[in-house]
Amino acid sequence: MSAAIRTRGLEKVYRSQGHETRALAGVDLEVPSGAIYGLIGRNGAGKTTFIRITSTQLLPTAGEVTVLDHDALRDPRSVRSRIAVIPQESRPLYFLSVDELVYLYLKLRGMPSEEAHARTDRVLQELDLTSRRKLLVSRLSGGMRRRAMVAMVLASDAEVLYLDEPTTGLDPIARREVWAAIQRASREKRTVLLTTHYLDEAEALSARLALIENGRRLLEGSPAEIRSRIPRPFRVTVRGVLGRAELEPYGEVTTIEGGFLVFAREADARELTLMALQRGAPVAMAPASLEDVFLQMVGRPLDEGSESSGEASE
Repeated sequence: MSAAIRTRGLEKVYRSQGHETRALAGVDLEVPSGAIYGLIGRNGAGKTTFIRITSTQLLPTAGEVTVLDHDALRDPRSVRSRIAVIPQESRPLYFLSVDELVYLYLKLRGMPSEEAHARTDRVLQELDLTSRRKLLVSRLSGGMRRRAMVAMVLASDAEVLYLDEPTTGLDPIARREVWAAIQRASREKRTVLLTTHYLDEAEALSARLALIENGRRLLEGSPAEIRSRIPRPFRVTVRGVLGRAELEPYGEVTTIEGGFLVFAREADARELTLMALQRGAPVAMAPASLEDVFLQMVGRPLDEGSESSGEASE
């Protein structure tokens, strides 16, 4: 499968008053054509910087960027007509209605009126925005405004879609509607580069993932491949009578409310589960989730704060 987006040695250093902050540190990445590719990592990891550079909004300090076989640094115009971007911090035109926002965006991209109307109607229905189509964007809630921006980009005919935190602020039902629309775009053989803080979202949607931390790519692969690369791919939660000292021989032990979480190899996880059942302790065993992978690789939860990467928001 060819790569829709390819970077080599991608670096970005922000300089201010003699201070340097490295947002990206030599990132090599290939996003396959026609696939949904997820970038996961905490705030300040470098995800938004990566999207801004590869979508021709920001110049890197060093490195190469190819998008749809065009050099995105030397020939950005050839790239821009074939991509669509919903940034993390979006500012829609508040004086437009929802359907005007989508329709005019498509017209500005050069789409014929009849097709623009049809695509607008379809995406508004798909994202449950039909009943709000005549509302001014300024009257929408933050989550609803975000959904309108997602609709605008998904309705386009762009070959590559950049979706930076597309479901932030949405309720669970709205998130699922956005998921379905993203999956439809993938079935149309369009490439989607997705950043998200929701690891269940990343796992549900992405054919491949990259874990970014401190501007570096730590892991890359399918969700299953990423889980297989960690040393302890099973999680066991134990509550009740067992203490930490009894659990430590089986794997890596973390304290949780009311008990312990143990990351273990499969044989150790099964042995621990059996022992806990014999002792009458409540226990549950399951394969490690992406959240667990992140915790093992980085040593702290995804939503735990981190130092700024030099970006206003990520």
